Amino acid sequence: MSERERIKAIIERLEKEYGKAHIALEYNDPFQLLVAVILSAQCTDVRVNMITPVLFERFPGPEEMAKADVKEIEEIIRSCGFFRNKAKNIKAAAEMIMERFGGKVPDNMQDLLKLPGVARKTANVVLFNAYGVIEGIAVDTHVKRLAKRLGLTRETDPVKIERDLMKKIPKKLWGRITYLLIDHGRKVCKARKPQCETCILNDLCPHYLSAKK
Repeated sequence: MSERERIKAIIERLEKEYGKAHIALEYNDPFQLLVAVILSAQCTDVRVNMITPVLFERFPGPEEMAKADVKEIEEIIRSCGFFRNKAKNIKAAAEMIMERFGGKVPDNMQDLLKLPGVARKTANVVLFNAYGVIEGIAVDTHVKRLAKRLGLTRETDPVKIERDLMKKIPKKLWGRITYLLIDHGRKVCKARKPQCETCILNDLCPHYLSAKK
């Protein structure tokens, strides 16, 4: 089996198993999605979804968030990791959206990356889920772990991992592959105790095959 065939088989099996895979964060518009993704760094989606209803009731859009007292934002998101830095970035991003982008979250990578607290992962998530724009592949901790175990990259830097994945995965699947890998990572290919024996990808996985030798 060629590498291209192996990757095609991996994707087909993931699609069959996790066909309904989608973003777990809850939001009503691009700005709320942006804020939720910023909060999700080093924090579970479950925790973020507990925080955002209170946050968005108080500050539903960029105009309200830009005017917010950063201490009040901090208090609401306190249970989320790195809450002080996130509060600062969320407020600053809202201010920039109001001042430079007419109150609208940018719909392109170049402008999204200008926002405080936004790197390529966040930008990719916002572009795909809010605007249907496929610019790259969002690399979170699950994607990073599975990409390495499945032999899709040897890199450790998310930007370099994304570059490797973009070379090997068809562009039309760049948006979806993140959520297929996240679901598989949460349910089977876990960080500490991967369930390799029952994994649907074990015969295609270098990590498992090398461990068996």
